[in-house]
Amino acid sequence: MVTISLCMIVKNEEEVLARCLDSVKDLVDEINIVDTGSEDRTVEIAKGYTDRVFFFEWTGRFADARNEAFKYATKDYTLYLDADDVILEEDRKKFKELKENLDPSVDSVSMYYNAGTDEFGNVTLQYRRNRLVKTSKNFQWGGDVHNYLNVYGYVINSDVAITHKKTRHAVGRNLSIYDTKIERGDVFSPRDYFYYGNELRENGHHEKAVESYTKNIEHKEGWIEDKVYACINRADCYRFIENTEMELASLFESLRFSKTPRPEMCSRVGYNFQRKGEYKPAIYWYELATKIENDPNKWSFTYPAYSTWYPHLQLCVCYYRIAEFEKAYEHNEKAREYRPQDERVLYNRELLEKKLGLSQETGQQNDEPSE
Repeated sequence: MVTISLCMIVKNEEEVLARCLDSVKDLVDEINIVDTGSEDRTVEIAKGYTDRVFFFEWTGRFADARNEAFKYATKDYTLYLDADDVILEEDRKKFKELKENLDPSVDSVSMYYNAGTDEFGNVTLQYRRNRLVKTSKNFQWGGDVHNYLNVYGYVINSDVAITHKKTRHAVGRNLSIYDTKIERGDVFSPRDYFYYGNELRENGHHEKAVESYTKNIEHKEGWIEDKVYACINRADCYRFIENTEMELASLFESLRFSKTPRPEMCSRVGYNFQRKGEYKPAIYWYELATKIENDPNKWSFTYPAYSTWYPHLQLCVCYYRIAEFEKAYEHNEKAREYRPQDERVLYNRELLEKKLGLSQETGQQNDEPSE
């Protein structure tokens, strides 16, 4: 059986570090923690799990710190986690099985990253990452903010998932790193333009985000998947600045790169038509979103809501507006499978049961479904 070194970088993670280490400590053979300047109890907590705690002066680049942490790995394979990550029980079982049966000729094992979950436990964002890599290959990290491992060789995809459980959001931190890059005169790669656009969008700078996404899209180089989501995310920015025409154009431009529709694109197209009261084309796009099967080996972003409860909830609204109440009820029930206590879903259920004569309750009620 192969051996595994866990390598982490931390700073001021006293709230979450123990939770992370408790979920992984019996799965690995060595724990290496590199602290980049904590001012809380992070180091004290880390030393409760390992005597391999090291210190590294922060350079402003996450890749530098991650590469430093990887230097301390002494086992066959290196695993990395962030302090606000956990391995849930089902995935712990899968991880143990993977470790017991891993072919030593494998250079890297990709795992799902469940980067977000909603209040009902549904995964909201998922993608693959090279998560367990052969130590002897000395793979290096790149990127200032959204890092990536430069991996090559024999890579396999596993069904193990690492779950992100963020307790707080560092508002503007990543954006400031990109601003520093601009001040230094750094040349942006297509990837930089994509992730800078994401940071701008998440911080409410929608017009600047449009510019950054457009630079990614127009660049001859760059990962196709980034360009797909640059189009989709740019459309969101156009929606925020109320440019409906450009919103729709940007969504359809994503097809230039994806070749076939993605649920994330379809549901947004549906919402564009829905807002304009064009319910039949909206229904077409929402229903298409529910029929597209996810590729389990896909490496780019997957937002499961756009193929599950969200289009069903909006189909409920659209069918209601064209007075097809039975279909509206059917789709609201499908949304309820994913979000059983969602107030909008429960409200719609009550409204539609009255419309269809399934309820004996009477009384005043707003005669509009909830989106």
